[in-house]
Amino acid sequence: MGHRDKGDRPGDRGRSGGIDRRGALHCMVWAGTGVLWGLSGGVPRSLGLVGDAMAAAPSGFTFLQISDSHVGFDKPANPNALGTLQEAVGRISALPQKPEFLIHTGDISHLSKPQEFDNADQVIGGAGLPVRYVPGEHDLLDDGTGQAYLDRYGRGSQGAGWYSFDAGGVHFIGLVNVVNLRAGGLGNLGHDQLEWLEDDLRGKSASTPIVVFAHIPLWTVYADWGWGTEDAAQALSYLKRFGSVTVLNGHIHQLMQKVEGDVVFHTAMSTAFPQPAPGSAPSPGPMTVPPDRLRSLLGTTRVSVLQGTKRLAITDSPLSAS
Repeated sequence: MGHRDKGDRPGDRGRSGGIDRRGALHCMVWAGTGVLWGLSGGVPRSLGLVGDAMAAAPSGFTFLQISDSHVGFDKPANPNALGTLQEAVGRISALPQKPEFLIHTGDISHLSKPQEFDNADQVIGGAGLPVRYVPGEHDLLDDGTGQAYLDRYGRGSQGAGWYSFDAGGVHFIGLVNVVNLRAGGLGNLGHDQLEWLEDDLRGKSASTPIVVFAHIPLWTVYADWGWGTEDAAQALSYLKRFGSVTVLNGHIHQLMQKVEGDVVFHTAMSTAFPQPAPGSAPSPGPMTVPPDRLRSLLGTTRVSVLQGTKRLAITDSPLSAS
């Protein structure tokens, strides 16, 4: 689909603005709640969301990823998921260098209820930034069709909500892998979306930095819990010729990274609650920890590229000591 006009950007619910065309992906950081990426000279680098690191941020194109807000969740793992989302947005609003937009990698809501989406929109809108969304499985619970999600966030998208756009010299691709998801089953992209993806990438230069974002990881983190996408290999085959590919996901509510050739996979923390490490519990789901430990699991993660390599280096810094 290539470049979109500003008036036709799926999920763009904030302000529009000029894009600094000075390069490719440069940084990603977590604020216990979100991860800040920037673009500068085609190389991923990291900054902190708070303190001296962010104050020294270079000018350039930046965007921020948040994930798994689960607005409406109120169980012991986090009785106030809306409050921790507000905390995340407060940190975003306080940034001295404003990102150009946010990416939300799914599970905006917990039960797809209109009030949950309304509350999420109000809080996330407080960042004053455009937002690009892809759905999580919790956003498609309304009637199984995901129409409520599409009505709010899918303008200009294809199929179940997939789309692409160009910004800052980077090609962004939002994929949907949560339609018809079976309990405990792997995510799936489906034939139509895979054909669209192949066509979308056709004609793109191999030197174009690519950022792919979807809810469920595009690599198999833990098949027994459905933490992977069954037809991801086909999608990734279309990306092999590109020299810089970054894949951003949520769903598992914890930081994990994998590198395959020129592809870096990174999963995001939740703004709502942690989940257990793969295989460390009978099943996935909200993990209850003592209240004074919660923010130690919603911490800050700095991600950078070591000089001379395309791979990202990740350092986790919790919001509070464990």
